[in-house]
Amino acid sequence: MDPEVAALAQSAGVTLVTLMATDAWQHARDGIMRLWRRAQPESAESVAAELEAGREDVLAAVVVDDQETLDELRLQWQGMVRRLLVARPAAVEELRGLLDQLDPDGATARQISQHATASGQARVYQAGRDQHIAER
Repeated sequence: MDPEVAALAQSAGVTLVTLMATDAWQHARDGIMRLWRRAQPESAESVAAELEAGREDVLAAVVVDDQETLDELRLQWQGMVRRLLVARPAAVEELRGLLDQLDPDGATARQISQHATASGQARVYQAGRDQHIAER
């Protein structure tokens, strides 16, 4: 698999699921459906149903801060988009353009989630960027 296609699919999964819980959802849904209708018209209706069901799941997960469900949905959409791009490589540029339009700064796809557990005398150090530790 082309790493660029895999990265694009991952970005699409994150962006779609993130936008499902925002006011921009309708615009994102319309864009992804246009892409699907052109690339795989035979599966467009089932994808539309998946988008609506996914949005309901996202809205419910956001209310209770269910990160596991959100992660699963991101992976689900990543897989669906990846399979679309593998089957229809010509859709890569259209998807890239759609993602640029939906998330021009790429901020949605760069979300970082960190989880750590420490016990006993253990220490955990996490950073989303630079980290400087000066212990003696």
